[in-house]
Amino acid sequence: MSATANPPTSWSNDAIAQLLDNIADLLEAQEANPYRVRAYRQAATTLRELKQPAQEILAKDGVEGLRRLPTIGVSLARAIEQLTQTGKINLLEQLRGETAPERILATITGIGPVLAARIHEQLGIETLAELEAAAYDGRLREVPGFGVGRLRGVRETLAGRLHRRPRPTDRGRPQPPADAPPVSELLGVDREYREKAAAKRLPTIAPRRFNPTGQAWLPILHTDRGNTHYTALFSNTARAHELGATNDWVVIYRDDQDGAGQWTVVTARFGALQGKRIVRGREQECADHYANIGA
Repeated sequence: MSATANPPTSWSNDAIAQLLDNIADLLEAQEANPYRVRAYRQAATTLRELKQPAQEILAKDGVEGLRRLPTIGVSLARAIEQLTQTGKINLLEQLRGETAPERILATITGIGPVLAARIHEQLGIETLAELEAAAYDGRLREVPGFGVGRLRGVRETLAGRLHRRPRPTDRGRPQPPADAPPVSELLGVDREYREKAAAKRLPTIAPRRFNPTGQAWLPILHTDRGNTHYTALFSNTARAHELGATNDWVVIYRDDQDGAGQWTVVTARFGALQGKRIVRGREQECADHYANIGA
């Protein structure tokens, strides 16, 4: 069973548990940390044994209500919340190589499919973190269709989705939240992924998008930095294919008990960092990083 674009009015505990089992199966096949695999299997068991519908608990007590259940941590509770709100779990789509930036952007209030495609095409934005940066540094205002009211609504929706308060001003590029991983860590994950992919030491998946032959060509990495879990894979987006960047743009996802996020690492094509790997939306931090290591 898979999540659909049009969510049903309700999700049974068994249906949610099946999706969590699907995630565990994919993580295991992709050689992820066994403890992470077990966490999803245990959560699936908890839901199947639960007498009260999880969706009912969520409606009454929110994410905190789900977290009070045994084996359900922050990331799992938010995944269940996401499923009931959107009809899909982003992590499951990521593991299948199905994530489309336009679909992610279109989940934000005030951004429909046409406007999402325009943002992706005009600004090259692929993640909600990059969208947040553009919402505060002035770039989003330059996209046709954005007025003051829509921009305010996007900022407020992003604050809720990214679990932080809206920023008070729009001067300059916003600083990353306190729990954002340092760029040095993201660049380390990027380096590990590209080295192992080049050496053909990673399992591969067959993405459904832009893959008419069904070939399993997309390498995927699951790696840990302390208690933080990361998943990395080459960008399989229309923009990446158009620019011939499918072997350069690396998308890194975080999904663990302490937080979630998504970042794109690319090779800078111009400016002072030309030729260096940078985290899009965090270019100044990357410049500081390279200055500190003397590179």
